[in-house]
Amino acid sequence: MHAASREALTTTAQTLDSWIQNSDQPVAAASQTGAELFSIVEVLDGDRGLRVAVADSSVTAEQRSGLFSSVFAGKVSQMTLDLAKEAAAKVWSTPREFRAGLVELGRRALLRSAEQQGQLTKVEEEIFALGRLLTREPELAQLLGDRNTSAERRRQLLASVLYGKVTAVTEALAKQVIGRPVANPIDDLTALVSEVAALRGKEVATVKSAEPMGALQTEQLAAKLSRIYGREMSIHTEVDPSLLGGLIIRVGDEVIDGSTSGKLERLRASFV
Repeated sequence: MHAASREALTTTAQTLDSWIQNSDQPVAAASQTGAELFSIVEVLDGDRGLRVAVADSSVTAEQRSGLFSSVFAGKVSQMTLDLAKEAAAKVWSTPREFRAGLVELGRRALLRSAEQQGQLTKVEEEIFALGRLLTREPELAQLLGDRNTSAERRRQLLASVLYGKVTAVTEALAKQVIGRPVANPIDDLTALVSEVAALRGKEVATVKSAEPMGALQTEQLAAKLSRIYGREMSIHTEVDPSLLGGLIIRVGDEVIDGSTSGKLERLRASFV
């Protein structure tokens, strides 16, 4: 996002957090707001003229907010409407970034509902696990990423895979990601994992090991990486026997290959 859009998103997100925190029923308020923001995005996706008009910086903030009222009043809760109006009143760099901002706010609302229920870490773990599942099942990833198939059909397929296996927030977020792709399902889910971790004040470190890591080993690794990177780490592990031993650690775009297979490969390369 450009600077103006980032500022608009940041201030509107602060308003959202405040309203949820001060609500008499924060879980319900956050869940409803998240779902209704996604429904607003659905409408905007289907009406380019409206999408452009509600983010048109050449008209006044009052006019943009008023347009939201005329279209959505009575169709969503007052809290959702007021938040959308506040977002529309701000200056966004492009209509596309305004729409993306509403998606981010919808996700944030659902994540706040998970946080209120003590499920935020669980949601992060479930989304990561779903991304690993799609990595192991490329045919499923291809079906979920097929943009020639309607968003609703792709969401139905994902719902059938997730039914009864994850929290309601995880399912809602994953269906939103699959229905509104940015890149591909695996990369989009990976980005969502980072978003959840950021809400917890952490950065994601993905760790591959030849054998399952114990809780103490994971905790020690998190502490070490936190000292190296200067911020708390959320560790996600996966087992890859082909590594033979050691670890491969990915933090953002940086990869630390301390695996036995990696060392052997570098040793072989040195003799070439």
